[in-house]
Amino acid sequence: MNNARFTLQQLADLVQGTVQGAPRLIVQGFNGVELAKPGEITFILQKKQLPSLQDCQASACIVPQGCAPANMSSIAVDIPNVAAARIHSLLMEKPFVANGIHATAIIGKNCHIPEQVSIGPYACLGDNVHLGERAQLKAGVVLEDEVQIGDDSTLHSNVTVASGCTIGKRVILHVGAVIGSDGFGFATDAQGKHYKKPQVGTVRIDDDVEIGANSCIDRAAFGTTWIKDGVRIDNLVMVGHNVVIGEGSILVAQTGIAGSTTLGRNVILGAKAGVSGHLTLGDGVMVAAKSGIHNDQPNGAIIGGTPAIEAKLWARASSVFARLPEIYRELRKLRKDVEELQAAPLSKTPQP
Repeated sequence: MNNARFTLQQLADLVQGTVQGAPRLIVQGFNGVELAKPGEITFILQKKQLPSLQDCQASACIVPQGCAPANMSSIAVDIPNVAAARIHSLLMEKPFVANGIHATAIIGKNCHIPEQVSIGPYACLGDNVHLGERAQLKAGVVLEDEVQIGDDSTLHSNVTVASGCTIGKRVILHVGAVIGSDGFGFATDAQGKHYKKPQVGTVRIDDDVEIGANSCIDRAAFGTTWIKDGVRIDNLVMVGHNVVIGEGSILVAQTGIAGSTTLGRNVILGAKAGVSGHLTLGDGVMVAAKSGIHNDQPNGAIIGGTPAIEAKLWARASSVFARLPEIYRELRKLRKDVEELQAAPLSKTPQP
């Protein structure tokens, strides 16, 4: 646990909030409403959640504008979820400790390793690896030849970064992530035999990116697979060769993106979404979970389903899907009625 201590006013200044209550109140922890203890700060997202604070033991709460809990001090903000994330991160922040190089680590030739680093047990560095200041490599990390790691980046246990890949500053790679494995490229002859296409490109991961456990970012066939600034990638995500992920995009768990597809800025792919290769998704595209995307999407498109269509249309279609058996029975009955009417002799109109 971190021993950080801040006044309520200091935390409010961090998130451009307004203190309601005691600005000098000391806060030294963060927790959920039901778990919070004295000395900790908690949060609610909506005014209707105010009653949940009646029995809360926290010393303070982050609240939306227009809320003021009667039983504790608070910080009023425009977007409580963002303020809570920033305050929680600050309270959990730990100072870097340069543990140096563990005795069991293996270091290749001509590596650049600053004094302020931490290299854990059984880490393995190839030749010509470059580590930035305060880089942290946990146990079992493998960096192949010519890899570059930026300042303040953390690679958790058993991460592998293949040869020639570049990792930016303040990047977090979680347990088991694989950066720079070969792209899935094969040519098949008339007899069905597969021939591997050499994958000779690299992977570039820019600053402030976080990649979840056991996610895979394939190297490019030629050129670069590029993950741009501020991207967030969940666990078990697959990014194919030559893919470009725009700034601030979010890929949720088990998403898969085929090769040579480009995502714009702030794209969000819901869990288990699949994107075909050689597509372009514009800025701000949002894709519902389990959707399949097979064509280009313009800026701001909100889509869902397989194949993906406009989200509101998909929602209407989904609501009809459960009624298809009933609709089919009605359709059969109507067809039978029509056939009986067509088969019946026409009645003659009596003449005057």
